[in-house]
Amino acid sequence: MPLKDNLIYGVDITKNVTPVLVRDAIIQCYYKAHCNVLELARETFGDPPRKKFEEMKKSHVRELIENIICDVGGDFDNPDKDCLIQVLNNLKKIASTYRKPEIINKHVSEINLLIDKLE
Repeated sequence: MPLKDNLIYGVDITKNVTPVLVRDAIIQCYYKAHCNVLELARETFGDPPRKKFEEMKKSHVRELIENIICDVGGDFDNPDKDCLIQVLNNLKKIASTYRKPEIINKHVSEINLLIDKLE
């Protein structure tokens, strides 16, 4: 995602960046990246209406992130910098099964810009 209006996945980098904002950016990033993969599974869900399926995809990605945060010993509602780094590394491994390394590295570097703004 190109840096537009100082935004990285909805987070304004000119303002205070919090761990929750970074978590939400990770969710948004992974949703966009994972969306096409989930589209391939639409028929297995009974070919639900478009709006319902979009909600299902968003819910799936959020749950995935929640589970990874839990797995690394973090708190979804109050993640810290170390937790977010571990989550990003785990997602990078998952994405490597269906994305090219240069695409993954681009998105990881964007999220790392946000993580680097955390204290």
